[in-house]
Amino acid sequence: MPVRIQRVAVAACAMLLSLPLPSTSLGAQDRSQSRSMVQSHLGVVASESVLASQVGARILEQGGNAVDAAIAMNAMMGLVAPMNDGIGGDLFAMYYEAKTGTLYGLNASGWAPKALTAEYLRAKGNTRMPQRGIDAATVPGAVKGWEALRTRFGRMSFGQILAPSIEYAETGFPVGEVVSVYWKDSEDVLRADAATAKTFLPGGRLPQVGDMFRNPELAWTYRQIAAQGAKAFYTGNVAAKLLASSKTHGGTMTAADLAEYDVEWVTPISTTYRGWTVYELPPNGQGIAALMMLNMMEQFDLKAMGHNSVQALHHLIEAKKLAYADMQRYDADPRFAKVPVSGLLSKSYGAGRAKLINASAANCSVPVGTPEGTDNGTTYLSVVDKEGNLISFIQSNYSTVGFGAGLAVADAGFVWHNRGGGFSLDAASPNLIAGRKRPLHTIIPGFMEKGDEKIAFGIMGGWNQSQAHAQFVANIVDFGMNIQGALDAPRFSKETFPGCDVNFESRIAKSTRDSLAAMGHQIVMRGDYSSTRMGAGQAVRRNQTTKLNSGASDPRKDGAAIAELIVVGVPRR
Repeated sequence: MPVRIQRVAVAACAMLLSLPLPSTSLGAQDRSQSRSMVQSHLGVVASESVLASQVGARILEQGGNAVDAAIAMNAMMGLVAPMNDGIGGDLFAMYYEAKTGTLYGLNASGWAPKALTAEYLRAKGNTRMPQRGIDAATVPGAVKGWEALRTRFGRMSFGQILAPSIEYAETGFPVGEVVSVYWKDSEDVLRADAATAKTFLPGGRLPQVGDMFRNPELAWTYRQIAAQGAKAFYTGNVAAKLLASSKTHGGTMTAADLAEYDVEWVTPISTTYRGWTVYELPPNGQGIAALMMLNMMEQFDLKAMGHNSVQALHHLIEAKKLAYADMQRYDADPRFAKVPVSGLLSKSYGAGRAKLINASAANCSVPVGTPEGTDNGTTYLSVVDKEGNLISFIQSNYSTVGFGAGLAVADAGFVWHNRGGGFSLDAASPNLIAGRKRPLHTIIPGFMEKGDEKIAFGIMGGWNQSQAHAQFVANIVDFGMNIQGALDAPRFSKETFPGCDVNFESRIAKSTRDSLAAMGHQIVMRGDYSSTRMGAGQAVRRNQTTKLNSGASDPRKDGAAIAELIVVGVPRR
């Protein structure tokens, strides 16, 4: 190129670079969220594993609906993240049926064996509930939950739904980055039991990132369920292995404890928040605390305060403390305890509790309220299908580090959960353990709607979940974020009930943290994206008028939102 032409070209480029870019370009380049939402007029799935999401999308492409895809994804999660979830744990779900406009709730949390009582545990020398081992295990509810959902709303057989997981369990999959850390953190627990080590430390080694992990024992168990449904798990061949495992470890589980267990269809509870209706499941889950937080948050103009500002964070943290104090005091299995749900959720009660928040100082010892009616690591996934059905689905082994109870069911490919750790041995607690009682539960699915807009969402992570739900709702409603931005945004998490300690992600500005510390908040710093402390979530959204579906996946885990594809040559339903 001649020198003169080169100079003209350089000058032209410089002039172009000096011109202001269109605002749409700046918005796309300077946004604060990690990625775009996935959008489609076909179905969209979201889970914390790309592989599980791919399986869910394929189920939709093969003619399945939201329920079929959710079960298939959950089965895959039990394979690829066995410390977080699996058929040895419990399940909760909310299902929105588009054709009737009805939201259904499912409580598939298991009960304590009949003989696992406070007296029995105290006689063994326990002064607090065991958090690991066979006495922390309750009846697993997940498989009964699968069957209840599939029978009532699904289209596919268990054979079709479980086929991908069976294949991957036989042939193997590469261990993911986040999962490998949990695996390593649990190594000592896994080595302490022969059956557990055999399944989850193949060849005596800890699986590393990228190692191919196979679980043919789980493939066998899934085949039993594919052939016989939940019956295989609660009265058949899998039940025999569960009972043998319990006996080996000195547990109290009997054949009747398994055979007589059933799930419960429940009516979701709700509150309104600035024009949106937000739903959670009723006790024995912690979701009521998220709704109590929202009722308090509604008393303050969070939008004017600013997202993650000193005042906004302070009021959210203080609302969390008040809501959780009430949840800890009153929430329990309503078949055994009188839970004042309507009193706790009343707007007047929320307004009264909000008045206890001191705008300039943290409260390290919040009081329990007296509502009307008072008597003196998990996996989350969501799916929206082409018809507009949505499912908000959560399932867990409870403790991520330690693989639930830390005990595998020999030759069955999964571990017992330790959900019994949610009980209490305090005789004054509504969560005092009793036979056939369900413990206070951490895992909660969420759902929110306003007119034609429907959002199924959830954020896992122990006692983080209700406070994370409230932050997600505020991000959508108060701060105008889309579902991906609402998941991405920096969060706080107060894991404890008393005290002023609170976890902050380091993306929250130092000046903000310093101001909050001066108010009495004892800040514990975490990483930019802390899945261990802040949990991680997924969300799907549906506009019933435009029929546009959207999906989002939290960058704190390895997952993805994936859209169903048009399959050429296959008729669309």
